[in-house]
Amino acid sequence: MSSEHNEDQVFKALAHPRRRAMLDLLKGEARTTGMLCEAFEDMDRCTVMQHLKVLEEADLVIVRREGRERWNYLNSLPIKRIHDRWISGYATHALTILDKLKSDIED
Repeated sequence: MSSEHNEDQVFKALAHPRRRAMLDLLKGEARTTGMLCEAFEDMDRCTVMQHLKVLEEADLVIVRREGRERWNYLNSLPIKRIHDRWISGYATHALTILDKLKSDIED
């Protein structure tokens, strides 16, 4: 699978606010699917599982099974790759512009 396709999957996964909220919960600690269902009471288990599937396909969630439990762990590497590829470069450019603006104002 190409890295461009992987980026597309990550962007798709991050596009939905519920999936971002799930990742925020997993940032603190791994959770079982049941724990995530309890955290999102307004969604049924099937909907939670569908969101987890999208996150797993984007490699943002790693699943480990322990008996009957399914533990979900955050994998932040795809987000870091996007940051390194897209955000950091634009942030550097923005800081350069702000620095130039500051210099222009001070002169």
